[in-house]
Amino acid sequence: MTGETGSPMKVVAFSGSARKGGNTALLLRRVLDTLEAEGIETELVELAGTRAQGCTVCLKCREHQDRQCHGRKDAINACIEKMDAADGIIIGSPVYFADITPEAKALIDRAGYVARANPGMLVRKAGAAVVAVRRAGAMHALDSINHFFGITEMVTVGSSYWNVGIGGAAGAVAEDAEGMATMETLGRHMAWLLKLTAASRDLP
Repeated sequence: MTGETGSPMKVVAFSGSARKGGNTALLLRRVLDTLEAEGIETELVELAGTRAQGCTVCLKCREHQDRQCHGRKDAINACIEKMDAADGIIIGSPVYFADITPEAKALIDRAGYVARANPGMLVRKAGAAVVAVRRAGAMHALDSINHFFGITEMVTVGSSYWNVGIGGAAGAVAEDAEGMATMETLGRHMAWLLKLTAASRDLP
């Protein structure tokens, strides 16, 4: 499946979990597997084990307008580059005290600043939030991610239920049949949207 430039359409997913290969990654992998079955290229980026620090508000992204963050030298700039090149973006996080992780927040804050400093950078790309939760706080975490898609003028993709999977111990989310089915539906919806808008995202 190709995008408006003739290159293959691609979705990149970011896991903000501190646990590599954990519940958040399992949920994201189910979405990506569904997208791949629809002919769309995918990539999973796990922030676990990397340095992902918050925004310093240096405002140099506005000064340079080069689609890069200048306040920190860590893993986030590579993530921003992947967002810029992708047709769809998924951000996943486990729930930490009823919200997203510091790593996921750092990604959102810095990518958001860069996108706002470079008009049109993420406009009309497809975006979806995915949350892994043990018990409570999932909706607040989901909203935190979806706000990023809204402020950067992306198109938010939903599913048959909230994009949430339930599981506490590592791997437990795989036993949440409804959550996994929700991820598959999310993948199908995102594939549909990407195919529908591939040739028209840059139109007025």
